[in-house]
Amino acid sequence: MSASAEPSAAPAHSPPPARKRSVVRALLRLWPYVRPVRARVFGAAVVAIVASSFGLAMPLILKWIVDGPVADGDSAGVWLGGIVLLCVGLTEAMLFGLRRFLVARPLAGVEATMRSALYRHVQRLPVAFHDKWATGQLLSRATGDLQLLRMFLAFGLTFLIVNSATIVIGFAVLLAQDWTLGLVLIGPVVPLIVLCAVFEHRFSVVARRAQDQMGDLTTVVEESILGIRVIKGFGRHRSQAEAFHALSGRLRDTEMHKARLLAGIWLVIMAIPEIFLGAALVLGVIQVSDGNLTAGTLVAFMTTAMALRWPVESMGFLLALCNEAATATDRFFDVMDTPLPDEYAGAPSTAGEADGMRFDNVVFRFPDAAPGTRPVLDGIDLHVRPGETMALVGGTGSGKTTLIGLVPRLHETTAGRITLDGVDTATLPRDAVRAQVAVAFEEPTLFSATVHENVAMGTEDAAPDDLERALRVAQADGFVHALPQGAATEVGEQGLSLSGGQRQRLALARAVVGSPRFLVLDDPLSALDVHTEARVEAALREVLATTTALVVAHRPSTVQLADRVALLSGGRITAVGTHAELLRDNAEYRHLMTGEPVPHEQRPEVTAS
Repeated sequence: MSASAEPSAAPAHSPPPARKRSVVRALLRLWPYVRPVRARVFGAAVVAIVASSFGLAMPLILKWIVDGPVADGDSAGVWLGGIVLLCVGLTEAMLFGLRRFLVARPLAGVEATMRSALYRHVQRLPVAFHDKWATGQLLSRATGDLQLLRMFLAFGLTFLIVNSATIVIGFAVLLAQDWTLGLVLIGPVVPLIVLCAVFEHRFSVVARRAQDQMGDLTTVVEESILGIRVIKGFGRHRSQAEAFHALSGRLRDTEMHKARLLAGIWLVIMAIPEIFLGAALVLGVIQVSDGNLTAGTLVAFMTTAMALRWPVESMGFLLALCNEAATATDRFFDVMDTPLPDEYAGAPSTAGEADGMRFDNVVFRFPDAAPGTRPVLDGIDLHVRPGETMALVGGTGSGKTTLIGLVPRLHETTAGRITLDGVDTATLPRDAVRAQVAVAFEEPTLFSATVHENVAMGTEDAAPDDLERALRVAQADGFVHALPQGAATEVGEQGLSLSGGQRQRLALARAVVGSPRFLVLDDPLSALDVHTEARVEAALREVLATTTALVVAHRPSTVQLADRVALLSGGRITAVGTHAELLRDNAEYRHLMTGEPVPHEQRPEVTAS
């Protein structure tokens, strides 16, 4: 959803549908990130199990107190038993504190590592990926999903292990004290396992839906903030609010569905054991009254059973957390599993003499285009000579921006090749290509940083003199020096504190700051007034005289910067010549530059047919 478009409750990108999958298999994919801190994580689990074992020792101490000092009237023994209980309780608390100490920092590091890996991967993915994915979906994966995974690793995984071990040890203690009562309490285990399996399957579907809907909601919020000027300018705040309300309502309904499922499993997990616990208590009291069981044993048995209530009852919450963590893992790997484009394509080629920029039978079709779809670019042959400035002219939608995006490998050619001084760009690392090619786009993008930092992104080792020269070429030095802190002034998100022309000039300065060998400009002067444009053109001629440049142009004034002009029409280069030659000989070019109608028989669609 663009800022200027009618808002919609539909997601900008439809994530993969929830599918049947193994929770355990999904969570095991986290192992490469957890492995470096496995000693601390498993050490914390062992400490927690020991702490829980201390908790299970308390009922045995109570049994000794009741059957010993209490039955014998030994007050000193009661005091001794109380002190032992206090020491055991303090030890248990200290061990649980140690558990948290062991995992807090390492797992925060795991979260940071995963977030960095996701960020690096997203940065390396092709532009086609970002064209399809909504920003909010990526943001929710990098923030909320990874926070959920950290909580699961720090709390859910540990207590899943600890509570499982506690339940096993606790039932062993129960059976050792009285096997008949122990069997009563083991009775609900099988039905609980079945119910938990059903719950896990149903909850996983709803959990995935909720996290995807949160990504859609994040997208709406992010785009509404970025497009706030358009929203206010057209008075669209109500429709935006309706879109937000619709998505928020869907998310609320899904969260309520989750809550109902969780409430249901909690009810079952808590109610069934309570019934069997009551039955065990009645049977135990009968055995005590018959003299078949000591009061201390019954107290210890029931205290142990009560101590197992939390581990058993928490299983519903832990299962829900496992499912949400597995869903977050799937969403994380939805992005991480997206393959990176091949760094190299074809045999390495060696550089010859300066040959400029050459397009040899270049064909481009978007990767997700339907089979048989006509290519956007179909057999482009063009040679920009060393030191030459070539203007690229064509009608709206003719593929100009796509063509220049192929030079720095923002997209990969479907067929053909592009060479820079005789070297096929497909045989070079992308970093090597982009070190030679500087780009300025028609829609200038600035970052929440200073003017200096935004311009310096054009090269890694820009000296102060280079920055000043670039600002001067772009005719940006005047307004930059007038800013409150000059070049050290923060321009704000997207540079919206500046005018469109100012942003465009800074983007141009960023392109020329590194004195690139090859320069690709996408209508770099479209937002400038005629007077500023004339000054920028005069200064830009000095830069263009020392580089090989391909410049998308829509206005005669920009075309006149070029040595020659190429006309792009119907996905092909249909004419190359000087501005004067094409004005004289080509009707389509004359129409684009002057508005003169094209004769019917010379129109591109007629010629192509």
